[in-house]
Amino acid sequence: MSKPSVAEVRAGGQPAGIKERVNEEHWAGRLYMRDISPYLSTVFVRLRVPPNPITYLMMVFGVLSGVVVAFGGLWSAVLAAVFIQVYLLLDCSDGEVARYTGRTSVAGIYLDRIGHYVSEIALLIGLGVRAQGEWEAGGWVILGMAAALGVALIKAETDNVVVARAKAGLPEKISEAAMRPRSSGLSLARRLASALKVHRVIQAVELSLLIVVVAVVDAVLGDLAATRVLVVACAFVGVVMSFAHFVSVLASRRLE
Repeated sequence: MSKPSVAEVRAGGQPAGIKERVNEEHWAGRLYMRDISPYLSTVFVRLRVPPNPITYLMMVFGVLSGVVVAFGGLWSAVLAAVFIQVYLLLDCSDGEVARYTGRTSVAGIYLDRIGHYVSEIALLIGLGVRAQGEWEAGGWVILGMAAALGVALIKAETDNVVVARAKAGLPEKISEAAMRPRSSGLSLARRLASALKVHRVIQAVELSLLIVVVAVVDAVLGDLAATRVLVVACAFVGVVMSFAHFVSVLASRRLE
């Protein structure tokens, strides 16, 4: 196992169906990152790096993206987007190393979840500081924090479904039928929101790319108008989606 090939690590680290996981696999992972990640995972395996330090490194790049983006300017936006791609690469790699080496653990799952929390929160707060235009408290910073709170609540609502089911002695796996709200109106709204993918505005990969786009627009216009529009959109989506997700959970059979 000291010098496995990339093909061996890919086979052991990416079991059948991993790209098809509905709520676990990001579209960027399916599109390109899962093709790249085994090369890095192979390096980690050969160096005998355990999976958890890789997850910690993932957190570092996620938080750094938020710090960098706060400085403003086009190049900080580009660098933040690069950091998020590294974050996604490490997010793929830690699981692959864990599966290949047989070192999967509850602690690893926990760290991975926390890594997603802190990274997306950091990026949104950094975006708020960027929109403020200076390192001082203000309305734009508050909007960025509101968006970050919305993201944290959505993730907490999702994770607490698993916690509640575990405490009640119910299985973790939930059928698609149980996910759907009992109300036909709420079910239609859920399908519409899923089709429009509005939640992706506040997810790290998509948001980092949007930040680059608005940074280009800001550079052309010579102000922060585009960045501020994005902050408003993120705050709106974060707050509305956190409430809608809460209602959707209670209105479905996920807790039965």
